[in-house]
Amino acid sequence: MTAATNSTAPVLCTVKDAVVLLRLGRSTVYELMSSGELPFIKLGRARRIKRADIDAFVAQLPPQSV
Repeated sequence: MTAATNSTAPVLCTVKDAVVLLRLGRSTVYELMSSGELPFIKLGRARRIKRADIDAFVAQLPPQSV
């Protein structure tokens, strides 16, 4: 990512944004949030996920061997 692209990226993502970024189903993202694997914040009724937490989640995933 370039600096220009990074500055336009949202700091807080909706669940829908996380689904697109992670290419996972909505239920799976909610399960990851519920289990604590994907930290989130709650603002009123809305849940938001820090973009840094999404990046950290992806970085900690183990590589798969075939």
